[in-house]
Amino acid sequence: MTQLLTVTDISKAFGGNQVLKSVTFSLQKGEILGLLGPNGSGKSTLLNAISGFTRVDSGSVSVGEARIDHLPPHRIIQAGIARTFQLPAMPAKMTVMEVVMAAGTRHHGIWNGLLSLPSGRRAEREDSQKASQLLETLLLSKVRNLPAAALSGGQKKLLGIACALMGEPEILMLDEPMAGVHPQLRQELVATLQMLSQQGISLIIIEHDMHFIKSLCQRCIVLDRGHIVASCHPDDLSKNQDVLDAYLGRGSRMLKEAV
Repeated sequence: MTQLLTVTDISKAFGGNQVLKSVTFSLQKGEILGLLGPNGSGKSTLLNAISGFTRVDSGSVSVGEARIDHLPPHRIIQAGIARTFQLPAMPAKMTVMEVVMAAGTRHHGIWNGLLSLPSGRRAEREDSQKASQLLETLLLSKVRNLPAAALSGGQKKLLGIACALMGEPEILMLDEPMAGVHPQLRQELVATLQMLSQQGISLIIIEHDMHFIKSLCQRCIVLDRGHIVASCHPDDLSKNQDVLDAYLGRGSRMLKEAV
């Protein structure tokens, strides 16, 4: 596999709270990586650091040979990294279709459209077709004309994924995509993400649903108090003592030794 994303020795503190401590890992093209850890372990901060919403104190983040850790979020999106958020906020006065179309607006596409230039009209038609396909794939076609803010929490998660994919990213980072998603949609979401991986898109997924992780991810990294304590196949998580300690506390090791 081709190494696509490289995170090298990044650290981040908020005041006296050291949230990330010398975190290093890489992501291969088409790989689905699970990002796990107990609450407060630094998972969302790590996604924020990669996507430019949080500036790291030290270390580097690179896509291919290009460093991106100094770039603002919109430039990182242009570099091929898109993300969703744990609690997505949607505009109250735009429909689902309008939100997805806005996410796919190309460089100068708005001006070309306003000026009725052929390139602008053609780009708008292409974006409309792409948006419609994404809404169908993510089972949102029936709500395409509803206000985006009126969707359920799970539907907003799916809409966030559709918006992220409109930019045709090389790397897609998802923050708890299964939270609030109806059980009937979960298997469809797994199939969609597997399809994206087969198309060469790399994924980093924060998730607490271990069934989802095991059915989808090829590798997991586990954070505990800002450190990576494990990098392994999902099936090996339950056998890793450092992972058990992270979730159950150091007492799990002492209990095991006592027995």
